[in-house]
Amino acid sequence: MGDASPVFDPGRGLHVLNAHGVRYVVIGGVAAAIVGSPVLTGDLDVCYARDDANLKALAGALVELHARLRGAPPGIPFQLDHMTLRNGDHFTFTTDAGDLDVIGTPAGTGGYEQLVRDASPVELGDGVRAHVASLEALIRMKEAAGRPKDRFALETLRAIRDESLDE
Repeated sequence: MGDASPVFDPGRGLHVLNAHGVRYVVIGGVAAAIVGSPVLTGDLDVCYARDDANLKALAGALVELHARLRGAPPGIPFQLDHMTLRNGDHFTFTTDAGDLDVIGTPAGTGGYEQLVRDASPVELGDGVRAHVASLEALIRMKEAAGRPKDRFALETLRAIRDESLDE
């Protein structure tokens, strides 16, 4: 019998990021759910600040979560440190808290500094607070990604926006 996939626990992932002082904005399906989307997601996506101090904090959090590259063959050499994070932009991991994607510059954005300006600090339960991307930013990211799987999510986010404008 193979290893079971970790239980998806975004709160735990965010708690560890916070404990390490990582500066990030929640994006993707978790953020969409927070703004009212009924679409379920199986991973946590965050956009992270790319300065050295934050890359070191992020690397520490990922080590604590036992992050490993998702989809990579077992045993592939991978050095999880701030230099590796600096040299990349988008990483997909499996962690003890489930799948976690860390993205420096999501499609349709200028990255963390741009996203955090319009993000809302949200209390997510169990004392976990996080900045969550704005509805408009989520729509921009989905539009820019242009993936077939994003079409339904994009329509849902637009409907939420239109409904809020009607109120």
